[in-house]
Amino acid sequence: MEELLQYRNVEIAFHGHAVIHDVSFSLHPGEILGIVGESGSGKSTLLKAAMGLLGSSGMVTGGNIFFQGKDIPDLKEKELRLIRGAKIGMIFQDAKASLCPIRTMGSQIYESMAAHGDISRAEAEQMALELFEKLHFPDSRRIWDSYPFELSGGMNQRVGIAIAMLMKPSVLLADEPASALDAAVQRQVVEEMLRLRDMFKTAMLLVTHDIGVASAMADTVLVLKDGRVVEYGPAKQVLCFPKKEYTQSLLAAVPRLRRK
Repeated sequence: MEELLQYRNVEIAFHGHAVIHDVSFSLHPGEILGIVGESGSGKSTLLKAAMGLLGSSGMVTGGNIFFQGKDIPDLKEKELRLIRGAKIGMIFQDAKASLCPIRTMGSQIYESMAAHGDISRAEAEQMALELFEKLHFPDSRRIWDSYPFELSGGMNQRVGIAIAMLMKPSVLLADEPASALDAAVQRQVVEEMLRLRDMFKTAMLLVTHDIGVASAMADTVLVLKDGRVVEYGPAKQVLCFPKKEYTQSLLAAVPRLRRK
């Protein structure tokens, strides 16, 4: 099967100190790959590397990150701009923080779409409202006209996901997309992301510390500890029949409610 995104023996360092060591995995069309592990294990760093967002202190110091045959760390900024958003979308942990508070959702959606193609504001509005409707957003017109502070945190996150998908990227990077939400909204987000995968056949790289979210969404799971791969394989195998002691401990730490 075609590999959309491939990490091959990747090493990433900040200020010369390696934090990711020899990580390899592949992402195929329509696949959801969940990356799980404790805080500080390097999960988000792997995603940022694929977008060229490691900052001035971070660098891919070894291996390759291939997207459609191109090695992302070797691309110039001009080439990366053609990929970011249009071909590889990203959902941040706190979508509201990535939105401008003094501009409406509509103006920000139009700007993001116009950056990647010749599109009018009316066309962008129509596409956005249609997607909002498909995701069963309440009062889509109000959302388009609203400022981020006029919407709840959960709605900001859901709109952030929709914005990332409007360009129909072949790969979506999701960094803890439901971690800051209450249980009811978290379920909505999970269901909407699965619906988007079905609608657009988008492959997703999902970072989460929530084993429940990984279990509900992922086809494949990679367990990361201290920047190293501990276990990697089909979600059912890794989450139900873990081979490594660390994975077993990670799963054992998940709280469970028991009746007397």
